Amino acid sequence: MIEEIAPAKINLFLHVGPVRADGLHDLESLFVFAEDGDRVRVAPAQDLSLDLTGPFASALSRFSIEDNLVLRAASMLRAAIGIRSGARITLDKRLPIASGIGGGSADAAAALRALIRMWRVDMDAARLRDLAFKLGSDVPACLDGRPVYVSGAGEKIAPGPVLPPLWTALVNPGRPMPTGPVFRAFDAANPQPARPDPARRRRLCGYDDVASYLSLTRNDLEPPATAREQVVGEAAAFLTRQPGCIISRMSGSGATVFGLYTSPGAAASAARKAWGVGFWSMAAGIRARSVAN
Repeated sequence: MIEEIAPAKINLFLHVGPVRADGLHDLESLFVFAEDGDRVRVAPAQDLSLDLTGPFASALSRFSIEDNLVLRAASMLRAAIGIRSGARITLDKRLPIASGIGGGSADAAAALRALIRMWRVDMDAARLRDLAFKLGSDVPACLDGRPVYVSGAGEKIAPGPVLPPLWTALVNPGRPMPTGPVFRAFDAANPQPARPDPARRRRLCGYDDVASYLSLTRNDLEPPATAREQVVGEAAAFLTRQPGCIISRMSGSGATVFGLYTSPGAAASAARKAWGVGFWSMAAGIRARSVAN
């Protein structure tokens, strides 16, 4: 059996622009990834199957298993390489669904990584990214699980900055936030948006650098999401008040918010306090990018 972590994805910022001819939005974002998340396990089998486990399996089981991105990723990869091998796949769903931290995208990327290892697939990076983009605009950025700048509609990826050691507390107020309605609310409020502000690439050597850099950015989807569910803003404000917080903000289209902290103890303390007031939460380190990459 082969296991891959599907780390939680965090948009440190998300600048949204106009709708393109293909129906997707132009955007600029900086993705980072937590050290924790869902788990995807694969084992040899005659056909493809998917089992769901974990605290959020029941929420996911309400949807058709054939539409699950993990099973779609497996089917698409098998068709692309022209093999008949199967796999018994288990998705241990530990992250809330429809929560803005890339759960489905990270799960699909983890499934691709695990199956490539098990099936001994030789596929170049560009072809794999193209296949991943067909599954969803966030999936290519989730393949490596390291900081990346993302632009276009998710198909343009560049290495992200080398960051100082960072830890996060992720907090979800228990309100599903489907992506489509949030984007439609953004479109209604911004019928002719400008092109998204480009990601200004800088060296972020210390915590002051991170704080000043992120102060110049935003998540354009946070206002419509907060208008839909006021508790999103309340959760972000809660994290801001916790000691050691550099910044708090909504990730993706919500409803999960993140706080960045300067120590693992500060992040863990914030997450414990969030549980105490009735939020789902998770504390984890932020995966770094090596200087050599």
